[in-house]
Amino acid sequence: MTLPGLPREDRASSPYTGYTRAHWEAVADGLLRAAWRWATPRGALLDLPGRPSASGVRSDGLEGYARTFLAAAFRVSGAGGADPYDWLERYADGLAAGTRTPGRDDAESWPVIRDVHAGGQPMVESASVALGLRLTRPWLWDRLDGAVQDRTEEWLRGALRHVPSPNNWYLFPYTVAGFLESVGRGDAETARARSRALDLLEGWYGGQGWYADGDGRAFDHYNGWALHLYPVLDAHLDAHLDAHLDAHLDAHLDAHLGTPLDGPGPAVPDGPAPHGDRLRAHLESFSLLFGADGAPIHFGRSLTYRFAAASAVGLGAVTGHTPLTPGTSRRLISGSLRYFLDRGAVGADGLLGLGWHGPHGATLQRYSGPASPYWASKAFVCLLAPETHPLWTQTEQPAPSEGPDRVLALAAPGLLVQSTRADGIVRLHNHGSDHVGPDQPEAARDEDPLYSRQAYSTRSGPTARANTPDNHLAVVVAGARSVRRRIHPLGTGQGSGWGWAASWHRPVFPGGPPTVPGLRVESVTFVRGRYELRVHRVYGAPYGARVEQTGWATGPEEPLRSELHPVHGWEARDEARAPAGTAFTRWASVPRLTAEGGGTRLYAALVALTGETGPEPMTEAVTEAVTDVVTAVTADRSSIEVRWAQDGSLTRVAFAPLRVEHLPPATG
Repeated sequence: MTLPGLPREDRASSPYTGYTRAHWEAVADGLLRAAWRWATPRGALLDLPGRPSASGVRSDGLEGYARTFLAAAFRVSGAGGADPYDWLERYADGLAAGTRTPGRDDAESWPVIRDVHAGGQPMVESASVALGLRLTRPWLWDRLDGAVQDRTEEWLRGALRHVPSPNNWYLFPYTVAGFLESVGRGDAETARARSRALDLLEGWYGGQGWYADGDGRAFDHYNGWALHLYPVLDAHLDAHLDAHLDAHLDAHLDAHLGTPLDGPGPAVPDGPAPHGDRLRAHLESFSLLFGADGAPIHFGRSLTYRFAAASAVGLGAVTGHTPLTPGTSRRLISGSLRYFLDRGAVGADGLLGLGWHGPHGATLQRYSGPASPYWASKAFVCLLAPETHPLWTQTEQPAPSEGPDRVLALAAPGLLVQSTRADGIVRLHNHGSDHVGPDQPEAARDEDPLYSRQAYSTRSGPTARANTPDNHLAVVVAGARSVRRRIHPLGTGQGSGWGWAASWHRPVFPGGPPTVPGLRVESVTFVRGRYELRVHRVYGAPYGARVEQTGWATGPEEPLRSELHPVHGWEARDEARAPAGTAFTRWASVPRLTAEGGGTRLYAALVALTGETGPEPMTEAVTEAVTDVVTAVTADRSSIEVRWAQDGSLTRVAFAPLRVEHLPPATG
């Protein structure tokens, strides 16, 4: 369902999506209008219908208030204070009611902010409240009664005095402190919160514009909607909005008091370096992770935030920290917004539901509650660009995935991106992101399909945990199938039209001993065009073990084809069923290869996910597979050579030491 009341499409300025700035405003208003039907009498809590999160109903109600407030704040601030539906008056009333007696069990009181493991979810929401107040300062905060301001400050300071989760959560007290300092309420406590967050952010930066979400190797959408957004937006507001508001206030006081304020005006920093430069670098690769249909890559946690995935693109356009043209930026953000609106993200009641397109339980986490999807409000950061901004005046231009076929190897996060113009599909091959903290054990019960699979795309999602896993290499020992937990990157590389990424992992088993001594799997994914050559060396498998390789999960809902063909080492092929489906299809099938294991062996397969009509059979892609596997003595020297039929070029993959080469066809 699409929200009612949207303007007519404008295909002249927006030939790809039809959406303009007016559509973004109308979507924000529509989402707010539907959510406010579920507000408490004074508006402190928005108790949206649905299953409660692990944090409880009251925290969920605060989440409804805070996350929708963020959408209202971007919408009103971007319009220069114009508020045709009086959203800010409602949020001001709710703020006064929620902060009157925090922690009380009544109809309006907000929960107090505590440590992450003791009811800490309100700390997340404090950042949205603080950011909303900062964005709307002259129209909301500056008009509040002094007692309400004091109560609000005291509630917000709970975020500075309690322990966050060891990841992007440290940016929540950072954001709270930034607001307090912007309204003259900063002190040593706010300075410490900001310094601590920035120090941690430095340690989490891996390069190429990618941050890990905490210690470890969790690289995902939190880069865009948290790790880049908070520091870059903070610096932008400090340099532009806050300075503008203070100048406006000075002029107002001069006009009414007849005397200038003492001292110089606010210092405007030079810019958000290095954070702005890092956002620019991030968008170099992240902008390729949107399909031609507007879909972001289906990978990582909190995917129910949906079009929040485009927030970094909008932020880059607003701040100027982007390598993209304004027309390309708008094509990406509007394409993502429209993708979800056209596919059931908004229900008949006008609310964003829990899921991906429509409802989908496997997309969710324990912390997902009825209002969680409204972190999608971050995408409305694009409204900070006024109507005259090139983001809205330049004609839409193609998305990066709509250009020539691309292969992009990202060494820092250990990811390999592959896009094909013919079908608009983007694929992400994961050899570096695992969401396993450095102090966490590798337990099979914690296997997360949203990180552990070898590949993800904009047109397919992972199968549910209880079904046969897609895009997975499993070692089967005594009937138990291994899972992939901690991923150790081994390297990446690319050339003209091709690229590769490699990693190793220790197979982990459910029940009994979690690991087999000495067992490890080394993996290489080599891509060119729409093809993937997946090569694995299974080292030290016990006698009697078997090995399985699966491909892409597809179902009847979309015209996709998943192919999986043996190149070396595999003995049989079948189709496994996944009745729980994926986020894209209610029911799925998964191609599977199987073979005997034991000792050290090499396996290779050719894989493809395509939406093209009538592509040539995959068996014609490779004309010759020559293997040289040495396992007799050290069991660590193995390699494979594959000659490609398309042009006669040769790909060589060798282990111990790892070496990947792609050689052009011989001439002469």
